Amino acid sequence: MLSFAHRVTQGKIVIDTWQQKIGIIVPSWNTVMEYETQRLCSLGNTGASVHAMRIRHTADTEEKLMGMSTQAPAAAQLLAHAKVNVIGYGCTASGFLHTPAEDRALAERIKAETGIPCATSSRAIVDGLRALGAKKLSLASPYAPWLNERLKQYLTADGFGVLAMQGLATEAHSTITRERILALVDEVVRPETQAIFISCSNFRTLDIIDGIEQKYNLPVVTSNAAMMWAMLRLMNDQRDVPGAGRLF
Repeated sequence: MLSFAHRVTQGKIVIDTWQQKIGIIVPSWNTVMEYETQRLCSLGNTGASVHAMRIRHTADTEEKLMGMSTQAPAAAQLLAHAKVNVIGYGCTASGFLHTPAEDRALAERIKAETGIPCATSSRAIVDGLRALGAKKLSLASPYAPWLNERLKQYLTADGFGVLAMQGLATEAHSTITRERILALVDEVVRPETQAIFISCSNFRTLDIIDGIEQKYNLPVVTSNAAMMWAMLRLMNDQRDVPGAGRLF
């Protein structure tokens, strides 16, 4: 793996030499994660290149979602051929169907087999929420009720409280308009909410994070923004990414 010089900007460590490559593992039907990851790199003035491997996914059934994690190590091996400097496993729902320990074990396995640090979407979200000091959450997603319930179980096992959650029971995640996502958030915010979590790496949320944070004066964590935050931290880069929320 390449070694980079670092500098301190506004009290945060950032990488000074931008030759690094970000690798992401993407469900085959996902059309949002690559786009938002590339935009996050641009917004953060990283100059990083983004390289994706797709793994088969055609339906949000428990069997198919669980099966994605078995495909991830082989996809990571191919990303390693490109000598990427970090790997992000980008299916949020698949991670939430496992236990927190199983999710951590997957990231550790990928690192052990490739020599490249790995972030998973679900762990990135949990770590981001902890970094914000949030324990009481409002959850919005495109998922069916059974999948939201499993997500809630995962978060509860990690010490969070889910005050309210609402999904759209759709598999057409990327087609949902920003207006519908904003309305969905309105449905779940409560007076006690400490953070808003919008789940799914195939949900178009980057353009609405700032507006939601300003409206409710609450931090917003999304799957793709949390993944970028975690991948940068694995490279010891603490830069701000404008538009990606208070997490940065």
